[in-house]
Amino acid sequence: MSFLETFVQSPWAGAIGWTLLHSLWQGAIVSAALLMVLLAARSPRIRYAAACLGLLGMLTAFSVTFFELAPAGRLGTAAFKAPSFRAWTVPAVPSAANAWNPSLAATAPWLAPIWIAGLLIFYIRYAVGLLSLQRLRHRGVCSAPSQWQNRLESLGTQLRISRPVLLLESCLADAPMVTGHMRPLILMPIGLLTGLPAAQVESILLHELAHIRRHDFLVNALQNLVDGLLFYHPAIWWISHLIRTEREKCCDDAVVEISGDAHEYANALAALEQNRWSAHEPAVAAKGGSLMKRIRRLLYPNDPSGAWSPVLVTALLLTTAAITLSAWQTDPPRSHILKSCPGANNAGTVVSQTVNYAQWLNEDVAYIIDDGERAAFKNLTTNDERDCFIAQFWLRRDPTPGTPENEFKNEHYRRIAYANKHFATASGSPGWQTDRGHIYILYGPPDEIDSHPKESHPYAVELWKYRYLEGIGTNSTITFVDKTGKGDYHAAPGTGSYTP
Repeated sequence: MSFLETFVQSPWAGAIGWTLLHSLWQGAIVSAALLMVLLAARSPRIRYAAACLGLLGMLTAFSVTFFELAPAGRLGTAAFKAPSFRAWTVPAVPSAANAWNPSLAATAPWLAPIWIAGLLIFYIRYAVGLLSLQRLRHRGVCSAPSQWQNRLESLGTQLRISRPVLLLESCLADAPMVTGHMRPLILMPIGLLTGLPAAQVESILLHELAHIRRHDFLVNALQNLVDGLLFYHPAIWWISHLIRTEREKCCDDAVVEISGDAHEYANALAALEQNRWSAHEPAVAAKGGSLMKRIRRLLYPNDPSGAWSPVLVTALLLTTAAITLSAWQTDPPRSHILKSCPGANNAGTVVSQTVNYAQWLNEDVAYIIDDGERAAFKNLTTNDERDCFIAQFWLRRDPTPGTPENEFKNEHYRRIAYANKHFATASGSPGWQTDRGHIYILYGPPDEIDSHPKESHPYAVELWKYRYLEGIGTNSTITFVDKTGKGDYHAAPGTGSYTP
């Protein structure tokens, strides 16, 4: 068995897969709540804070769901140990988890390796971006003119920034940007300080200082980590885009609030548009988002254009979530599910569609199902999963897999029927619940029965002798005593090799 198959069969794969599926509708709910805030608020600060809370909400929901579903034990599943049955061996067969099953229960674990692969790709890409950004800090840079460094310190004082901020010109940067959180650095494209009017340069520097004042570099780094974790979710794409857009608007407002000249700042943004290249995502740059929309917003602050775009996006997300939940709750045809279970087409393993699952667990197989199987069966959530489990339960015990008959299953139900017919008590207990029925179902008919009626003993006694019992030994004797005289036999503790 390959490592991938082993991992997919582990509880961790199932926990990850179901967490991913749950996150789809959770993200849709978060998006709907965020939409309500966006429709009610026009302030970029409020919209930015709401988007950040939405991102945090999705991360929290994902984390809580995973920790709720994560197995408490070690990685891997405990192998089922079939109980002993006279003269028969239980062949090892593939688990139902290996077979294709169209239900989400079978599909969910396979989402885990796909998600892990995407996660690694995203984080590798982000690490490469950080390395490139680090390269920008040290290669192709030169000190900015001293008058601009002094002016930067003065502007930083206006914004109440206590940390020293370094200003460098770069021949590799295509737009002004901030890098670093503890030691912030502003990179300006070479020639921009001398190529633009001083008022426009000051506006651009104010914008970058606003990013530093708001700790946007750190927030952006954390945002990228969450983006990687939930890269598969459309809601993350929308919320992350919203955060970046509103972040730039917040910094734009800070510039206009200090400088008081929106038109001059709009001219500075228009000048940056001419230098547009591909963005460096790990950094926060003045050209982030759509520059033309930002310019339009500065010049026409009451223009409502684009107000309905969040509505359309969220409507799409809610529709996707509704389709997902509908598919989740739809019960595939039972015959189709049974055909997907290995051995379900064999006459000895197909489960009745009207099976009473509680009766099957607590009566039919009460003496032959082990603790691991019982716990696994109780954790199943759909009848299709239970049917597949029951089919596999009998197939694991079939001494001749691949044949139309399952001799183990047939013999087991014959023993139950015999016990109910011959060992039922006068007090009303069915035969399978009695001690004699218990032994008969587990070990079959004894090799010898030594019966002593009450006339020759204080109580009626039966001695069941077995020449060999697997797991117990040879020449085992089990004593049953009837103290009531009504055929209500109980195994005598301390006699023979069996204590019920």
